[in-house]
Amino acid sequence: MTSQEISLLPADNGRLSNFCGQLDTHLRQIEKRLQVEIANRGNQFKVTGVDSSVKAACAVMQKLFASTEKEQLTAELIHLAMQDASIDEMLNASATEAEQEVAIKTKFGLIKGRGANQQGYLKKIVSHDINFGVGPAGTGKTYLAVACAIDALQNEKVRKIILVRPAVEAGEKLGFLPGDMAQKVDPYLRPLYDALYEMLGFERVEKMIDKGVIEVAPLAFMRGRTLNDAFIILDEAQNTTTEQIKMFLTRVGFGSTAVVTGDITQIDLPSEKMSGLRQVLDVLKDIEGISFTFFGARDVVRHPLVQRIVSAYEAYEKKDKADQ
Repeated sequence: MTSQEISLLPADNGRLSNFCGQLDTHLRQIEKRLQVEIANRGNQFKVTGVDSSVKAACAVMQKLFASTEKEQLTAELIHLAMQDASIDEMLNASATEAEQEVAIKTKFGLIKGRGANQQGYLKKIVSHDINFGVGPAGTGKTYLAVACAIDALQNEKVRKIILVRPAVEAGEKLGFLPGDMAQKVDPYLRPLYDALYEMLGFERVEKMIDKGVIEVAPLAFMRGRTLNDAFIILDEAQNTTTEQIKMFLTRVGFGSTAVVTGDITQIDLPSEKMSGLRQVLDVLKDIEGISFTFFGARDVVRHPLVQRIVSAYEAYEKKDKADQ
């Protein structure tokens, strides 16, 4: 880790306010994208992080401050400035510098990825705006995504967490569900709630839901919205249609991170409908800035029997395909 200090001149309070943004939101945006920490007093700024990230941040900050003479900065302008500066190439050139283990602090302890695949998944979520975690039950796809969401919220990188699932019956006819919309959707979102309760405690989660800091919604309710400064998790994405997952991915706004999780071997959609997750893995596989993590039986962290069950099904399906 290195630090660099820069002075932004002239020391004009109006331009500095424009540069930093309300409640330093512009600085937080640069921090999130470049994985650095920025501290300031007046026009003196100290940037801390991996050497290449610090250099990139300082260059972008100088450029953005120069532009405050003529225009009002917005999240969109900052995003475009970082794109124009080829930030991603600068960061990729020294990716090996940032290979330290990712660990997330919660109220009830430290959460780390178990094994290289889970660690890689955490690193990708930290450094990419849109992420896919695909694999069987028990591999930590959803749990680790929720941990990253809580970490981003606690470090003020996002303003809210949005948890989304498609409300598809898992083969069983549930019939009439009483209650308001939240109560009708709750059964589908229970795994997300369980992860939140484990990391934050029941009372705190309920307070955050009441205040709207944590929002729980069925996928259909995402249409027409643009989600800025949010950490969005779409769980059970194998049960989205092709139209639904396209709609969801185009909701992602500036300052947001999206994680899409699912298991393409457990699709509950009617047989005539194609899984949106299965299609999107082909459509977006070569798009820069989107990360994909694929989990297998070796990544299962539940009861050892679950790992053996997943392996048995994988072997059976391979044999079945070979026989056809």
